[in-house]
Amino acid sequence: MSNRWAGAVLLAAGLMAGLTAPFAGAADFVLSVTEGVTYYQTPREIQARFTPIADMVSKAIKRPVRVVVVSAYDEVREGLDKQEYDLSFIHPAHVALAAIKSGKYRSIAWTTGFTDYSVMLLTNKDQPITKLEDLRGHTIVSPDPDSITAWMLRAMLRDQKLKPDADLKIITTRYQDAVPFYVTYGFAQVGATAAKSVAKDWTDKGGKVALTSRPVPIKQWIVSTKVPSDDVEKIRAALLGATQNDPGKQALTALGYKGFVASNHDDELKTIAWLGL
Repeated sequence: MSNRWAGAVLLAAGLMAGLTAPFAGAADFVLSVTEGVTYYQTPREIQARFTPIADMVSKAIKRPVRVVVVSAYDEVREGLDKQEYDLSFIHPAHVALAAIKSGKYRSIAWTTGFTDYSVMLLTNKDQPITKLEDLRGHTIVSPDPDSITAWMLRAMLRDQKLKPDADLKIITTRYQDAVPFYVTYGFAQVGATAAKSVAKDWTDKGGKVALTSRPVPIKQWIVSTKVPSDDVEKIRAALLGATQNDPGKQALTALGYKGFVASNHDDELKTIAWLGL
């Protein structure tokens, strides 16, 4: 084979490699996903839901995007502290906001429909609770202590200077939909939930929502400060514009979300202070 012919073969092979592997040589861009601990989904289910949105981000920044599902909150906290993740979708707002407060991450988007997440305190219809002070001496059942719902409940109590154990008792159950059981059968007089479906089912059966907390955004997209600003803007544009194109709409359908909106840094700072992060 002549040198000229060999060179042509190598050039053709190089071009084919470029077509079949457009991001060859680029390091993986890591997208971590942390859904809530008070709802049940398998890592495989979560991975499948987020693959289309990861593909969309990959095309925007022209790098391969690898999705890692990190269910344990302490594990994702450790990863965020080490900036092991380039981009993170985090349901528990207190985890995302702590990373923002650290200066290692910044928020780029919130999830539509989850910008006003509020804790609702469920009681039986005859329970005379109309203000936070009325909780004194009662037992409240809350989801997992490290859930955003539980963090918001404790913030509510601090607003009224009510101290768990001293002024009232808090018991916990992992899942949101288990909360009404404890109130129904007298294990607690008040149930804390932020699941609108749980609250609706409760009121449909004759119970009431006695009190509601201030709202906070959950399901946040945060990005490492190590990511170049050009890539950050490309990711932001892809997320915020997902409802405007077919690949984005398909990704949102897979996720089960309506879309994403720009985050508000001032509101996040207020929430960081309220939660005591």
